[in-house]
Amino acid sequence: MDDSDREPMSSLVAQRPLQIVVVGTCASGKSTLVKALRSRGFNAFACAQEHSFVPDLWRHQKPDLVVFLEADLAAIRRRRSPTWSETIYRAQRQRLANARQASDVVIDTSRVDVDSTVRLVERAALQRVLEFEGNA
Repeated sequence: MDDSDREPMSSLVAQRPLQIVVVGTCASGKSTLVKALRSRGFNAFACAQEHSFVPDLWRHQKPDLVVFLEADLAAIRRRRSPTWSETIYRAQRQRLANARQASDVVIDTSRVDVDSTVRLVERAALQRVLEFEGNA
């Protein structure tokens, strides 16, 4: 998506602001993605679902779009700590199962860079806005 595509998207998003929740394991890129989306005018927030035993914590803000970020253990160890525990990784993935199943977008940030991740979410957000407009 180039800058010429962002103008119509920004206009549509401004007309129908979306609540975008981003969930994923530690070091999957939640904070980075939220910061990038907010800089583009989106109402995005991260949910620390991976630390919660409440299976639908991500749902409490009534999001319009659920983005699930995943990363393999090797990527998390590169980003966080070479000794990041596989037990913690598996426990977080288990806590995130409900959010992953309900997500609108799943992105493996082990394989996709930040800019590509942002573009994928922007496309999903635009699609959601168009769906809302079609149902209005």
